Amino acid sequence: MTPSTDRMSLPVSDPPPPPPRGGAEQKVFKGSTMTPRGAYAAVSYMSCAVMLVLFNKAALSSYSFPSANVITLFQMICSCCFLYVLRRWKLISFSSGDADNSTRFVSLQTLIHTSPLALTYLMYMLATMESVRGVNVPMYTTLRRTTVVFTMFVEFILVGQRYSRPVIGSVALIVFGAFVAGSRDLSFDAYGYSIVFLSNITTAIYLATISRIGKSSGLNSFGLMWCNGILCGPVLLFWTFIRGDLRMTMNFPYLFAPGFLIVLLLSCMLAFLLNYSIFLNTTLNSAVTQTICGNLKDIFTIALGWMFFGGLPFDLLNVVGQILGFVGSGLYAYFKLFGK
Repeated sequence: MTPSTDRMSLPVSDPPPPPPRGGAEQKVFKGSTMTPRGAYAAVSYMSCAVMLVLFNKAALSSYSFPSANVITLFQMICSCCFLYVLRRWKLISFSSGDADNSTRFVSLQTLIHTSPLALTYLMYMLATMESVRGVNVPMYTTLRRTTVVFTMFVEFILVGQRYSRPVIGSVALIVFGAFVAGSRDLSFDAYGYSIVFLSNITTAIYLATISRIGKSSGLNSFGLMWCNGILCGPVLLFWTFIRGDLRMTMNFPYLFAPGFLIVLLLSCMLAFLLNYSIFLNTTLNSAVTQTICGNLKDIFTIALGWMFFGGLPFDLLNVVGQILGFVGSGLYAYFKLFGK
């Protein structure tokens, strides 16, 4: 049967569609710097991120699964499988130049072009996993929220991106709130601090690389995800093997328990949607918007985590700091929506 050119395809991000006749691309509000598609991408990211944290928490805490690295590997394998099936069924394309009846994936040259993205992702992933060990949770949250400052700096260095004073002010409020939230735990640990700041730098470079390669490679969000998975998957598999994580997984007593398998499957599906929304949000909006969305979702993650898992001690300064961070993130979203 001849494939139909009218077959419905999933939304992609790069390059953007041509502007409507007689004007520029529609914005959320008059004077806004964000399009409706950009707003949907930001909301989708925050929704997926909150849900994924809860399912990962269930797998690692409720079921005491021994290795976060193996969960990441499962998520990456599932993501590549989903992309392969969707591409074979011609529900998605990896670039805007693909005809609907094309079955090709990406060329070796394109893989080489996107290799910096895979390298920065591995750096970001390893640094983030190591950074959790060196400091306590309040201080970790405090230092991680300064990622937005590093992201703004990296975007300025790589692409010359400049931001308005209201945007810079909202970012300053986020950072101030983060330090208020962790002020009772400002115990200095040189190694822990350096690893967290290294994690911030690698996160900023990773997000800026998505934005830059997404615009220069000719790939959309699905294509970037495919290249990232193909290049990073074997490295992560080797990493989990030499660390003994795969052996621990095979000895895990609940590996084939129905409840655990359901949690793991939903975690993998949400990770696929989350990665897609990260690429979509970063290419449609900016790396800084992606970082701000990460801060904005924290209050929902904290609230739902307390409801489902408990164990969150009350501290007035922590609450005040979280509120300041939430207000700062809200102001940033307002300035982006209304073009301040």
